[in-house]
Amino acid sequence: MTTEIISPHLRPESKHLRDLESESLHIIREVVAEFDRPGLLFSGGKDSAVLLHLALKAVRPAHLPFPIVHIDTGHNFPELLAFRDRTVGRLGLDLVVGSVDDAIASGRILAPAGADISRNRLQTPVLLETILKGRYTAVFGGARRDEERARAKERVYSLRDEFGQWDPRNQRPEVWNLYNGCINPGQHMRVFPISNWTELDVWRYIAEEQIELPEIYYAHERQVFERDGMLMALSSLMQPGHGETVGTRTVRYRTVGDMTSTAAVASEARTPEDVITETLAMRISERGETRADDRSTDAAMEDRKREGYF
Repeated sequence: MTTEIISPHLRPESKHLRDLESESLHIIREVVAEFDRPGLLFSGGKDSAVLLHLALKAVRPAHLPFPIVHIDTGHNFPELLAFRDRTVGRLGLDLVVGSVDDAIASGRILAPAGADISRNRLQTPVLLETILKGRYTAVFGGARRDEERARAKERVYSLRDEFGQWDPRNQRPEVWNLYNGCINPGQHMRVFPISNWTELDVWRYIAEEQIELPEIYYAHERQVFERDGMLMALSSLMQPGHGETVGTRTVRYRTVGDMTSTAAVASEARTPEDVITETLAMRISERGETRADDRSTDAAMEDRKREGYF
């Protein structure tokens, strides 16, 4: 493993970021060395943008030796799809798309019924199908331990069984940052190089490295309405119900997922530095504040992870 050189003149937060970066680069290089068919899950969100930036650094000057994988729910924010395609074109990346719409149209999965039209749960079978079809032995994800209690329980190398499921009691020790990449036929590994980062670390790194993000991560005007204490964007998928009033607000997104279950927050932050200032005052994680699917039960995320979700 190469040693990253740290300047003695770096600010304390920059030294902290370089330490995190060095750990992440080490993890990515370990995976490239150990696994024959890795892939990188890329949603177009801030964490996956940082993860892709780190992966490119880890293999530089070589071309990225694995594809980026997007599980397309069909309920994406248009800004994210535009950012994804722009990034793929700019960097000449190999993009693999697993489509929930295609899976529904072919009858492989059923569309959700009733009032809840979120497709977050439908991502899981499509993700597992995409991993199986691509024969990926390791898949990078941008999950962080500070996001949610179930993710706090997960190791950097997270073993998934032959059915793509996660057993929190079957996690391997990672003493002294030593990672066990042994898998049996049919199994694969989920790998989380930024597990130890926080939301604040991510934004400080974005600012320092000048990483491009979709514009919805910064303050902009959008038509929204309030539902269950959250600001939901008006769209063809999301319409106000009885007593819900649409208004134009200046908002941004802390995290981005299915349009039907991801809320905006009121904000005037138009630069990474502005977002850092706001984040310092936050007391609730981005998923806890803005993801309706994580509020359904106390164990909502863990239940989905056991089924095969990231």
